[in-house]
Formats: sequence, structure tokens, C-alpha cells
Amino acid sequence: MQKQLTTRDWILYLLLSLLILLLLLAMYQIDRQWVKLTEMQTAMSEQAKVMRELRSAMASGAALAASPSTSTVAEEVAPAFKRAYAATRQPDYAQGDWSVEAFATNIKTITPLISTDAYASNVQSYVLESLIIRNPDTLEWEGLIAKSWKISDDGLVISFKLREDVNFSDGEPLTAEDVVFTFDFIMNEVIQAPRDRAYLEKIQNVKANGKYEIVFTFKEPYFEALSLAGGMSILPKHFYAAYLKEPQKFNESKGLLLGSGPYRLVDPKNWTPDKGNVELVRNERYWGDVQPSYNRVLWKIIQNDSARLTTYRNGDIDSYSARPVEYQQLKKDAQIIAKSQNFEYMPPVVGYSYIGWNQERAGKPTRFADKRVRQALTYLTDVNRVIKDVFLDYAEPAVSPFSKASKQHDSALQPYKFDVDKAKALLREAGYEDRNGDGVLEDKSGKPFEFKLTYLESNEDTKRMVLLLRDLYARAGVRMIPFPQEWPVMLENLDKKDFDAITLGWTSGIETDLYQMFHSSQASSKGDNFVGYKNPALDKLIDEARRTVDEGKRMPLWQQTERMLYEDQPYTFLMRRQSLLFVDKRIHNLQMTKLGLNLGSLPMENYVPVAQQKYSQ
Repeated sequence: MQKQLTTRDWILYLLLSLLILLLLLAMYQIDRQWVKLTEMQTAMSEQAKVMRELRSAMASGAALAASPSTSTVAEEVAPAFKRAYAATRQPDYAQGDWSVEAFATNIKTITPLISTDAYASNVQSYVLESLIIRNPDTLEWEGLIAKSWKISDDGLVISFKLREDVNFSDGEPLTAEDVVFTFDFIMNEVIQAPRDRAYLEKIQNVKANGKYEIVFTFKEPYFEALSLAGGMSILPKHFYAAYLKEPQKFNESKGLLLGSGPYRLVDPKNWTPDKGNVELVRNERYWGDVQPSYNRVLWKIIQNDSARLTTYRNGDIDSYSARPVEYQQLKKDAQIIAKSQNFEYMPPVVGYSYIGWNQERAGKPTRFADKRVRQALTYLTDVNRVIKDVFLDYAEPAVSPFSKASKQHDSALQPYKFDVDKAKALLREAGYEDRNGDGVLEDKSGKPFEFKLTYLESNEDTKRMVLLLRDLYARAGVRMIPFPQEWPVMLENLDKKDFDAITLGWTSGIETDLYQMFHSSQASSKGDNFVGYKNPALDKLIDEARRTVDEGKRMPLWQQTERMLYEDQPYTFLMRRQSLLFVDKRIHNLQMTKLGLNLGSLPMENYVPVAQQKYSQ
């Protein structure tokens, strides 16, 4: 028996049909929106590609060849980019390929401010940028993010006008607000940045004057005021500000790195040391007048010297810094010479190596708190023999933190000469004698004079030097125990000041400020005076030199500080080493400048011609 449809059934059918129709219309609309969004993304990508190609063409000169206004375009390139621009005009210039180098130790962190080693600084230099940079030829400052600056007559106020076309790698614009944030972020005590804070304490405040002008006001004159203000790496507020609410998360981070530079981390929040390598990719939004040449910059962690050489020999890294003992052999190696350009030079701003004597441990003075003991150890450290036997004369003795070519150096000071008798006499004065006839000195309580010398275990030359010093120290009855450590462990012990003596190196600048390493305030804080050296007279001189802007008056002050350090020997200054470098011939436009070889310098001047490129992505 058939059932007839009621009015209610018809109404239900109609409602159901209407609902299906609405669903179909909604799906159609979503589909249209999706197509539109895809079209917009495609258009933006194409636009970005066209912009990159246009910049590359302008940089390479291809566009200029067809244009009568070549000189006009060249003049529009900011001075900081002109060396890089000149590279792009080489006939074989090309973009593409990778830069591949090696680090000899693991990196603990690449997060700015909390990282402390040169490798991390190297990585950051490709990602972060400052207001000004130094010209490698003239050593004068040139604008990078800053297009101009003005210094008040009393030197206390420096105002910078910023370029208005600078973006961070995530697309956010860089403004004066980010510069203010960077200063405030560093000066906030919850952020673990005592080294940077120690310098910026000279600045009273940093204020924005509009969106693209920034004003630094100093508390007192400072000889490196322009360098200090203009050299500060700018951090994006929108990226780092959140960590003020979670400072521990920042202080313990391993890879929080984002900036406006030509390269970027693929994931700016999550790099960790267990990834091994550090890899940066081209910042497709880079604002610079000249785009960088390489698509990627990669650093491999290869701790073993032999493995690093083999990797270079196989063409898997682009350069190899040779140990002296192998340098001369490699110069006769046909396979190495066929593939390499080699450089043997003393960099103009080369740093120095040293042995630091820890004067305070666990709140108590150590035996090295006595100046006579430190002087004695310096007399026992036969630097000339170390240079001859270990470094095959590819180094020169260091007298102080200042190089002998610096105006800060007093040429009357000569390196301590090896003298066992003087060393023994000083140790005797300090109360050390061989009281039981075992050949080892003891103090008045009978405790033997022995200490551990911490060094980087992966460095074979340092290991050879330490073993040589062990024998030399033993001649005076001092027992030194070699104490090799891995780099992250060394850094941790430095932070805790938990060591007897340590051998390391410092980089140098054109003019070296001693505050960070030798001012007493940096021993009390977590600064870099990790040997606990305190000399109020030296502090006074350092302070006076730093606030003396007149170079003619400042240099004699630095020379006085040098004489004090020479007398006190908080470090035994060892040597300045030559660079013995092999670079793959595929890397072009290598030039020597007043800052040293331009390998990897920024803005990028090196490139690989198309025919020699080996990495396609």
C-alpha cells in the first residue's frame, strides 16, 4: 500500500534540497578563493624572482651594458657595497653555488649575546647587520643600515639616519624602534649578556627620533663611541621581545638567530649543536645594493686536523688552514697545488695566544695571585723555542695585547727571555723550595708546586706546545699537568672560573680596548677577565684612555697600560701566528686588504664562475 506524501514531507524535501544547494555554493566559493590565493602567491613569487633577476643584472653590469647611464647606476650603489659591486663586474662573475668551510670544534650556541666563540660570531656576521662597517681599504667607517650620521661637538651625542628599505629576513621592516630595542634588550639584567653590557654601559640612552632616525647619548666621552654605537648588531624586536618574558629560555637557547643580513637560518628558532653542521641559505628578501653570490653558506664540524685536510683534498670544503708542520709539505704536494691558491701572511689585525694564570678560585687566591710566580712562569715559557720547534717560525712573539705595529705599543718593551735562574730566584722569593729533594718545589706547608694547564684537545700544535712547556717548567721544579678538554667544556669552566691555567687566544682590532679582559670590574662580573686579575692603577689608566678621544693623548695612556701588564703578567703572552691558507681555485676574487684576506668578508666579494660551480641548489 503506497503512502502519499504529506505537506510536511514536501517541506522537508525542500529544506534538504536548499541545504545541499548552499553547501555546493559554499564549496564553489572556497574553491574560487583558493584559486585566487594561489594566483596571488604565484604572482608574488614571480615578482620576487623578477626583482632578484633585476638586481643581479644590475649588479653584474648586464643591464648597464645596454644603458647609457652606467655611471649613474654605479653611483647609486652605497659606498659599503662598492667593492662587492666591483666583483660583480668581473667578466666571469656569477651567482650560485655554495660556500663550504669547516669549524674545528663543536659550537655550543649561535644565539647572539650569549655565544662567546669566534665561530659563532662568524655565523652571526652573515645574518646580523650593524649601522656602519669599516672599509677594508681605507679603514674608514661607511654606512650599512645607516645612510648618514652626525656627531655632536662634545662627542656625546651621535645620531644616525637609517635607510628606509631595510627588512629583516622574515619581511618585517627594520626601523629605529629595533635599534632602541636591541640596546634595551642587552642592558636588561635578565639577559645573559655581561660582555656586551660592559661596553654599552658607556651609553646613557638610545632614543628613536621618528621611524628612521636614532640618537645615542653617551655618559662621557669614549674613544670608540662611533664604533660602539654603529657596530651594534641590530636585533628584530618582533622576534626577540618575547624572550624578555622567558629570559631563561633565551639564555639557554642554542640557535635563536634572525636578522637583516644576506643569509638566514631556514628555521631561525631551532638550530641545535646536535645538528652538527651550520647551514645558512640566501635571504631572498635581502635589501642590499648588491646581492650575495652564494646560494648557501655551510660550515661542517670537522675536529680532526687530518680529516679536515682530507676533506679539503677531496674538494668537500673550500679552504684549509694548514698547520706549520704540514704547510711546507703541502706546498710541494702536486694535487694540493693544482687545486689551490695559497696565502702566507700576518693579518694586520691578527690576534694573539696566551697562557692565563687564574688568580682566584672558589673565592680564594691561588698561587698565581703572586706576581713573582707569574713572572717566573713567563721566564720559563721559552716562546722563541715554541715558535721555532712547533710553529716553524711562522709566528712572532707577543709582548702584550697590542701588536708591535700598533700605535698602542711601546717599542721599548721586549719579550721576556727564557731564563731558568731568574725564574728560580723569583719562585724562591715567593716561598717555593725543593724541601724534600724530589726535584719538585714545595710551598712553606710542603704542598708541591703543580698545576693543570687546560688546552683544546683537538689542536695538535697546542698539544705539542704544552708538552714542550711541561719539560721546560720541570727544569725549575714546577710540575705542570697537561689537561686537554673539549671546547664546550672549556667554555663552561671559563664561565665558572674553574681552572688553574689555560691557553687560548684573543682576536685583535685596529685599536684594542683592554677593558673587557683586564679591568677589575670584569673579574667581579661574568665578564672576560676570567683570570681574576685586579689592579686599581691599571683600571684608572684604562678608564682614562677610554674617555680620551684625542688620539695623540690616548696612545701614551695605552702604552702605560702596556707597561703595567708587562710587569704584572696576568697572562704569559705567547705569539701572533701567520695565516697559512689554501683556498680552492673555484673561489674567485680573493684580495688582500688592510683587514686581511677578503675570503668570506661581507658584503660578499667572492664568487664561483658558472663553469666551476658544483652545487646546483
